[in-house]
Amino acid sequence: MFDHISIGVRDAATSKRFYDAALKPLGYSCLSQSPGSLGYGAQSVALWVNEVPRPVPADEKSGLHFCFAAPTRGGVDAFHAGALREGGSDNGTPGLRADYGENYYAAFVIDPDGYRLEAYCGAAG
Repeated sequence: MFDHISIGVRDAATSKRFYDAALKPLGYSCLSQSPGSLGYGAQSVALWVNEVPRPVPADEKSGLHFCFAAPTRGGVDAFHAGALREGGSDNGTPGLRADYGENYYAAFVIDPDGYRLEAYCGAAG
């Protein structure tokens, strides 16, 4: 459905450290970089992270979050660990979420700008 999504952040350098660490275990990398702009994806950019003067304020009750596909449960674990190591906050440790589905394995973090992120793997353990 989407070709790409763009988010605004306060500091591209901080975001680069965070997104590099969080997304690498999922098979995504920074495919495009210019001053104040980062593009992440596998074969093509699907997430643009752009430094802007007024990022959208964080709102935990907004319902907004982004979910990244993870090839393995280990990738979900590494996403969570990398995100926390580079300035993210825990919003749900890695594990099965039986109320979402039998094999719904996910972890939830909040990035340095307040965006709520999830990594999900639906493969059987």
